[in-house]
Amino acid sequence: MKFSDVIYAVAVFAVIDVLVYFGLGIVLIPSMGSYWGLNSSAMVSLLVAGLIVGLVFAGRIQEESRIRAVGKIAVLLAVFVGVSAVMSSAANAYYSVSVKESLQNTYSTGAWTTTDWYVYEQLYLVGGVALNGLLALVLGFVGVYAGSMRKTSAKTK
Repeated sequence: MKFSDVIYAVAVFAVIDVLVYFGLGIVLIPSMGSYWGLNSSAMVSLLVAGLIVGLVFAGRIQEESRIRAVGKIAVLLAVFVGVSAVMSSAANAYYSVSVKESLQNTYSTGAWTTTDWYVYEQLYLVGGVALNGLLALVLGFVGVYAGSMRKTSAKTK
């Protein structure tokens, strides 16, 4: 599987993931609440997008070792998700406010300096990026691997 195929697979994965995520979010957020609905729709959309990408790219994936090809897609997907998580956090005007509120509810923050707030906001961001990247790596790998299990004929390769 060439690198251009991997990039194309991740691009298709991202588009499908966003479409499924918004569709599930519309249904799950009102029924399960904002926290569980948002997280459930994110995880299910990663699996569904992975299954679809695995089905679509099954012929290309089977040209080489399946684990290696799926691993390439999953690693590039995790990097993409990490970068997009940083960008979306930076673009969110309420990100710092929500981090501050969460920290104030968890810890005694009366004597914190500006540097303390900055460091903890960065740790919160890194933790979120790491969690999102890890979930994308694992769920993307499982979805693409399971989706690529179908047998392809010589004509489709």
